[in-house]
Amino acid sequence: MTFEELRDKAHSLPLKPGVYIMQNAQSQVIYVGKAKALKNRVSQYFQDQSRHNAKTRAMVAQIDHFDVIVVQSEFEALVLECALIKRHMPRYNILLKDSKGYPYIRLSVGEEYPRFSLASKAAEDGARYFGPYGSRGASQGIIDSLRQALRLPSCHRKFPRDIGKERPCLNYHMGVCEGYCRPEMDQSQYRRSIDQAIRLLEGKLDEVVEELTAEMEGAAEALNFERAAQLRDRIRSIQLLGKRQKAVAGSLADTDVVGYWRGEAKSCFVVLHYMEGELAAKDWELLPVPMEDEQTTVSTLTAQYYSGRGGLPRQVLLPCDIDEQVELARMLTQAVGRKVEVLTPQRGAKMDLVRMANENAREEVERATSAEERRSKLTQALGGLLGLSRPPHRIEAFDISNTGSSDIVASMTVHIDGRPLKRDYRHFKLKDMPHADDYASMEQVVRRRFQRYLDGDEKFGELPDLLLIDGGAGQVKAAQAAMEAVGIQVPAYGMVKDDRHRTRALAAADGREIGLQQNQALFALVGRIQEETHRFAIEFHRQQQAGHLKGSALDGIPGVGPTRKAALLKHFKSVKAVREASVEALAEVVPKNAAQAVYDQFHVKKGADCADE
Repeated sequence: MTFEELRDKAHSLPLKPGVYIMQNAQSQVIYVGKAKALKNRVSQYFQDQSRHNAKTRAMVAQIDHFDVIVVQSEFEALVLECALIKRHMPRYNILLKDSKGYPYIRLSVGEEYPRFSLASKAAEDGARYFGPYGSRGASQGIIDSLRQALRLPSCHRKFPRDIGKERPCLNYHMGVCEGYCRPEMDQSQYRRSIDQAIRLLEGKLDEVVEELTAEMEGAAEALNFERAAQLRDRIRSIQLLGKRQKAVAGSLADTDVVGYWRGEAKSCFVVLHYMEGELAAKDWELLPVPMEDEQTTVSTLTAQYYSGRGGLPRQVLLPCDIDEQVELARMLTQAVGRKVEVLTPQRGAKMDLVRMANENAREEVERATSAEERRSKLTQALGGLLGLSRPPHRIEAFDISNTGSSDIVASMTVHIDGRPLKRDYRHFKLKDMPHADDYASMEQVVRRRFQRYLDGDEKFGELPDLLLIDGGAGQVKAAQAAMEAVGIQVPAYGMVKDDRHRTRALAAADGREIGLQQNQALFALVGRIQEETHRFAIEFHRQQQAGHLKGSALDGIPGVGPTRKAALLKHFKSVKAVREASVEALAEVVPKNAAQAVYDQFHVKKGADCADE
């Protein structure tokens, strides 16, 4: 189907709730979404593309046809969307990696020294399997907690093969492992710890704690206080592990707190599990930056996270309001057979929990995203927003600064992958400009910049991938005319400011504006480029003005000090114009005696010189 046919089909859809399924030319499902009113939601994809972010435009460009399923309610749309996303795993939907299934904890009981590991599914291989649990991250956390609580090895040494071959590793010296690689260690002690681990995974927490408590008391009576302290710490770790295990299994958690953070290169979805008021576990997953807004993303990921789980908390706290909040609560309630509340706190202790979950999500994103990766993602986003064939590696920005027709100057700043390259900054003095004209000034500056490139000037030896012009469509047209005159083509856009002098959009030569507010990081980048270019122009302009005031032909004229000199330059715009002015014209700016002195400074001198000849 053509774009127009897709748009017409979208406009013909009913104003009813449902699910839409976008497909490419190979009939592959590339996106699934839900809507309160199908006509309104689907039509948005085929409106002005400049309103979409880069990822949405890329998705829309691949749509060959789409289907819709009309349902009776928003609740049915939510449930159906979850099912279709799990079934098709569409490329442009944001997906939790664990949505295909939940992992098991595997124990290789057939070996002399059994070890724990994660498995996607239980197999008939003689090993013991526990679970399934909530996610791979949380399940690995249970294994790590078991090893720490029971001081089991976490190294890669093979037992009994490597016993006695090397000195114990750092874990032994830190007291987090019993050091089973030592020859004097008895295998029976290892087996005993594994047996305790099995009982803990089977939910026999009280039995293991009672056993260790008796051993601790025996050590204390024997005055072995170091061993008693070790057992005390082990009991505490096991008690915490019990809460963590239940929370991850989803069977007895009181409250789950959802957090979300959208970074420049990655986003993160976090769930904190609380039991009896204590944080028992943290589940999180890093994801690519989605094309949906925060509300839609949180709604989709939360529904995916809880879909198919055997046990659910009594309440779920969300970081933002979502349209499907009532429907999500109903879906979870039906799944578990008891009431599950879905709330969005606005203040108080629950809001503090949400802030902590969001902060955890932010920390994971910051830790996983390098500065170089952030800049790369920004230039990719800018290139996608402007429809460029590749991300703009070198961006050159131009600004004009003037006071009337005097000291008209321009600045050129250079940014490489979003970072300023100050050694390539350049200033221009405008030539042959009888009066201030921003369009003519921009045309001259851009033409001179590229002519210098064609002339082989090393200072202008590299072509930019993108020009950003301070101003709107008129300035962009002037820049394009300059490039056409010298036979060079570089994409050019204007940086348009709002009433608060902040860059609000990029303007094309045809007057079309591309908003930046959807991507705050990109909004900030373009704003920084515009401010830096403006700063560089203003600094040079002030230097030029200061130079004229400090060392001009008006110096030393009787009755003309700095104030009258500045007034003359402001009125006549240049020393040349002052030189050519009549006494009457000069007297309109300064007193008559000063005006005569200025006139004599130039004309009497000239007459004397001629007489000497």
